[in-house]
Amino acid sequence: MGQLHFGPARVPSRESPEQAIAILQELGYSACEIDFEGRFWMDYPWAERFGGLARDAGIVLSVHAPIAGFMGHAERGKKLNMSVGMLDHSAGVAKAAGAELVVFHPGYLLGRTREGAIDSVVEQLGELRARLEKKDRGVTFGIEVMGRVRELGTIDDVLAISSRLDWVRPVLDFAHMHATSDGAFTNVELFADALEAADAIIEPDAPFHIHFSDIAYANRNETKHLPYGEGTLRAEPLGEALARFDRPATVISEAPDVESSQAIYAALGVGSSASRASSSAASSSRSRSRKNRA
Repeated sequence: MGQLHFGPARVPSRESPEQAIAILQELGYSACEIDFEGRFWMDYPWAERFGGLARDAGIVLSVHAPIAGFMGHAERGKKLNMSVGMLDHSAGVAKAAGAELVVFHPGYLLGRTREGAIDSVVEQLGELRARLEKKDRGVTFGIEVMGRVRELGTIDDVLAISSRLDWVRPVLDFAHMHATSDGAFTNVELFADALEAADAIIEPDAPFHIHFSDIAYANRNETKHLPYGEGTLRAEPLGEALARFDRPATVISEAPDVESSQAIYAALGVGSSASRASSSAASSSRSRSRKNRA
């Protein structure tokens, strides 16, 4: 297995970069995704300080762009311009923080064929790239596998888009894939197959970028992230599958609580007993708001 970094899908404190890094270190984490899904809350000085402290601590960062920041709009106009602005700003923050990549969603079919929608995503991403390069924000983007079985964003869609743009990588969300497969991701081979498909198109030495949590679903569509152990998705098969690859990996936990993230970390085979013990003692004294940022 290549080097594996693990951490939460949310910055654990918005009080200060120093406090956020201290919490990440306390929990034994070596990755963190900056959470802009709902709104931009971090300014450039905060990002620069957070990024510098993260580098010193050996913590790799990524940015999750706002949900509305997707490409492949069926019509040009206000919504597309808004999405471009969101992705542009996300790239600016990623550049300031030294983040590995900007995660974004692939969008929707909007009544089009899958091939037509993919062509639209690729075209609009190309236009976005030209804009970003003019601003010296040409960072790597990661397109996430989604949890809607009848919409754009299957693993095949994500691989197709990534294979056409050398600055876009697939982001494998195994909770979403577990949901859309009606709970099929219970053995090592399915995890390994997905990793192998991504490995074939990601540039050498770049890390896999993975989202993971337990998941609830209905009619092959995700409904919500669950505390680890309440659903049927487990991290051990992912850990075993990753061991087959020399490529490094960043695994981001989208679990709803600290304890679940720590359980996933341990199940992957990389969480030390010392860090788990430390986090368990610390979690009992942390507030509910911090708990929900794991």
